[in-house]
Amino acid sequence: MSTISVKNVVFQSIIKFPNIEISKGKITFIHGPSGCGKSTLLRLINGTISPDKGAVFYNDKDITSIDTIKLRREVLLIGQSVYLFTGTIEENFIKYYEYREDAVPSQNEMENFLKICSADFPLNARCETMSGGERQRVYIAIFLSFMPKVVMLDEPTSALDNTTSDRMMSNIKHFTTENEMTTIVVSHYLPLAEKYGDDIITLKRSDQ
Repeated sequence: MSTISVKNVVFQSIIKFPNIEISKGKITFIHGPSGCGKSTLLRLINGTISPDKGAVFYNDKDITSIDTIKLRREVLLIGQSVYLFTGTIEENFIKYYEYREDAVPSQNEMENFLKICSADFPLNARCETMSGGERQRVYIAIFLSFMPKVVMLDEPTSALDNTTSDRMMSNIKHFTTENEMTTIVVSHYLPLAEKYGDDIITLKRSDQ
């Protein structure tokens, strides 16, 4: 059963996507060379940008017929750019939840999501003093805690060493599978996709 379907989609008359089906409750890796549209595909799926032609379907509904806020909460994109406020990890959790007008999770829940993302830092650790890879993991932990139905991760291991990448992806796969969360991961690193992907979709550049 497909959660996401991409049909006959063309973006800016340059990037043409094959018909794509994303299986419900599985982890699908999107792989391909630079410029093939991997990040663009994620933005099309959650309606951040719109195709010139074709359509994207979420649970068999054209996403243009779904309320934008509802769609982006259920189909959550965690992009490559990390946005953390000046302050502690706990303060960042609180600010993001207040922004969404959601109930703030307990400290124990925050710590559990940090562990899933291999970000075992104290909640009072200040985000502005962290390395890029540490900030990336904290950011993913906050967004994963929103428990979307579909989570899309754009190069989530780009700032991490291989050992940390492997541990984090193992944890995320276990967590999302256990919670029947559909997961889409863009990665240029094929061995990671082959190890943790239930499905791998390879995109090609339009000029190839």
